[in-house]
Amino acid sequence: MKRFDQINVIPFIDIMLVLLAIVLTTATFISQGLIEVDLPEATSSQSLQESSQKNLEIIINAENKLYLSDRLIDSNGLSKVLQSLDKNTPIVLRVDKQVAFENFVEVIDLLKLNHLEKFSIVTIQGKRK
Repeated sequence: MKRFDQINVIPFIDIMLVLLAIVLTTATFISQGLIEVDLPEATSSQSLQESSQKNLEIIINAENKLYLSDRLIDSNGLSKVLQSLDKNTPIVLRVDKQVAFENFVEVIDLLKLNHLEKFSIVTIQGKRK
């Protein structure tokens, strides 16, 4: 029997490259949020999935007032609440279609800064024009 003085690492490298490709492909799909541009109506809207955890609801009304589960709050207060949340907390965003886009982006930015990426944007089932 032939004695092996070295380990052949080429098959190991091949496997690792395949695993790296799978991880990078999956990470690309996860990091791209599917936010409809035509809000609040969307023809491709899906039913909101109920989870075992309690959903946190963030609402911005037509007067650009921010609510956290029916309680009026400002952006600084919202930021403090979001810092204390678990990263897997499901969040539901309800935004009036008259809201300035800047206010919507501010809320999304607060969520991303606190690594809360498990959120849903509620839309109305619309008809294609």
